[in-house]
Amino acid sequence: MSDPHATSTSASQTLVTPPELEQTLTLLTSHRSVLGYMLLSRGQPVTIIRHSGVVFEGEQGKKYASAIARIVHSVQTGLEDVSGGHNDGDDIRFMRIRTKRHEIMISPDERYLLAVLHDPAT
Repeated sequence: MSDPHATSTSASQTLVTPPELEQTLTLLTSHRSVLGYMLLSRGQPVTIIRHSGVVFEGEQGKKYASAIARIVHSVQTGLEDVSGGHNDGDDIRFMRIRTKRHEIMISPDERYLLAVLHDPAT
């Protein structure tokens, strides 16, 4: 019997998303201010596991995925630099970046990165 929460990323790889993540993704897409979300792998190169929203489709989605991975890596490296390389497991939990037009919220996890694009004017 197949798992209703499984999302195929390739013919040889399947990600089983926990029910709480499925619930969060459903809740996110129900907000009218949310333009879309991306669920990304933590590996190199970063891959899009799942996405919602036109803004994250095709080449534009790949650009966002790459930028999000670079942002998370850069911030984590910066935190390690200021702590003298001894962050004692003090990893990033949540980031919020606001521009004039959009707000992007990033929630890193051990296995994936969740990014949500939001229109703060809505």
